[in-house]
Amino acid sequence: MASKRFTVEKKRARKKKTDYKLRLKLLKSSKPRLVIRKSLKNINLQVVESENAQDKILTAANSKELKKMGWNHSSANIPASYLTGLILGKKTLKKGIEEVILDLGLQKSIVKSRLYAALKGCIDGGLKTSHNPNVFPEDDRIKGKHINQESDFEKVKKKIMQNG
Repeated sequence: MASKRFTVEKKRARKKKTDYKLRLKLLKSSKPRLVIRKSLKNINLQVVESENAQDKILTAANSKELKKMGWNHSSANIPASYLTGLILGKKTLKKGIEEVILDLGLQKSIVKSRLYAALKGCIDGGLKTSHNPNVFPEDDRIKGKHINQESDFEKVKKKIMQNG
């Protein structure tokens, strides 16, 4: 009777932390990856390049940076995500990187969410990436009209555009 051979999955795949098939496709593109990660309080954006199976962070932005620019509201909402993306877009252009590929990891891809608000901020900041315009939140939500943050949004956006 022949025995079946059992192969143990990689630890990060077993724990549902890494999708290796998706990661390999992203790495084969040879473009820097725009990595967007969200938590309950913040949003982190990084432009990452892979060298010899090691990820190297080229630029990064965190929604905590908005406090320095006069943003006194939550750093975990749609306007804060957009502004953080705008900051990263400006930083990345200064480094000479113009085109990236989106890497959401294992997060759920929800249309009109904070993830896509951050992507729209990066695109408005000057980065190029393939995208579908239908996934972005409406402009009223990005500007914070639904939570009465529109005036602060415009002030911070103006500062980012001037500093970039």
